[in-house]
Amino acid sequence: MFERRNPPNLGDEAVKVVASFKTACCVVGAGPGGAILSLLLARQGIPVILLEAHEDFDRDFRGDTIHPSVLHLMDELGLAERLLQLRHSKLHTATIATPDGPITVADFKRVDKKFPFIMMVSQAHFLEFITNEAKRYPSFHLLMGASVQELIEEDGTVRGVRYRAGDGWHEVRATLTVGADGRSSRIRKLAGFVPIKTSPPMDILWFRIPRKPDDPEGLLGYLGRGHGLVLFDRLTEWQAGFIIIKGSYSQIRTAGLEALRKEIAALMTMFPDRIEYLQDWKQVSVLSVESSRMRTWYKPGLLLIGDAAHVMSPVGGVGINYAIQDAVVAANVLTEPLKAGRVTTDALAEVQKQREFPTKVIQWIQAQGQKRVITAALRSKQPLRVPWFIRLLLRAPFIGDLPARVIAHGVKTVHITPP
Repeated sequence: MFERRNPPNLGDEAVKVVASFKTACCVVGAGPGGAILSLLLARQGIPVILLEAHEDFDRDFRGDTIHPSVLHLMDELGLAERLLQLRHSKLHTATIATPDGPITVADFKRVDKKFPFIMMVSQAHFLEFITNEAKRYPSFHLLMGASVQELIEEDGTVRGVRYRAGDGWHEVRATLTVGADGRSSRIRKLAGFVPIKTSPPMDILWFRIPRKPDDPEGLLGYLGRGHGLVLFDRLTEWQAGFIIIKGSYSQIRTAGLEALRKEIAALMTMFPDRIEYLQDWKQVSVLSVESSRMRTWYKPGLLLIGDAAHVMSPVGGVGINYAIQDAVVAANVLTEPLKAGRVTTDALAEVQKQREFPTKVIQWIQAQGQKRVITAALRSKQPLRVPWFIRLLLRAPFIGDLPARVIAHGVKTVHITPP
């Protein structure tokens, strides 16, 4: 278990620390990557404190896609069957509607026999499931409402963090601190990491509309007329993402909600009348799309994983799955050093070495999709037509399976090292 220590005397003008803790690993950010890493370390008996700035996990329009790669990892942990008992929908295919008829761009039934689907599940329920599993191990501690404000650095090495909670300042001293706090990572900023940024051409407006029992299943896409639209099957509703030119939301808002409804209805040809359920701007959530990665993911005593290390575009919905794969590799590499009480920069570099290439490749693939497909749709005044040779390739036995394979499993498969 972690050790509670007497708070240090920092002087009258310094932060007054209410309580101080000591642990082997302090993970900042209880998203999918941070939660999975904490679980994997705890089941190895390594003391780990997981800090989450919010009081709960319930936030709207978070990434809710669990891909086959992660389902296989859950299966290795013996958790897949229980995870699939959570309320969820299954996306077996991804289909784009075109003037020449629907095109299936990804059929997951062709690339995975055991888990031939993407699981759509509330991220809040997924995180509750993972952290409740971690709580079975006495070396795991989850602290909610813990907003990290400072890194503790001594002699060039990160020794932990200071955070604010409802009762004041606290500090956690740790052999290793892991920043898993997402695309706006405070840990990344405090450590002085500067990202390599790209400029995706789009933003996304998220909203929900009802789904009827006789509606199609899976993921549906509509492209052209200056916009794009994706619909995710969520059982009784569609989670809709309306793709717009980057930075154009203020103009859309000025034009009014009725104009937005007309633009969406023109794309959503299967059930254009359903857009009437969008009645208020409060139903719309804006995602400013970003894509970036760090040149270096670590410094002495500190490691970044997930969106803190590489912000993913939503193309393909792979962000959660790459964060979890980062967590698995980090646990595989760092378990023994953490047990020994000494984590070298060579060990941290090994985590980046194993995960950097898959990250670069998937970000390149996402960039090509954005440039060649999404940008074309945003510039077109008509529904996007798919060239005949692309339609032909998507029917080919091996080449046609590549989109589904990359989305389902990523560029490189990872496995959990048994305890």
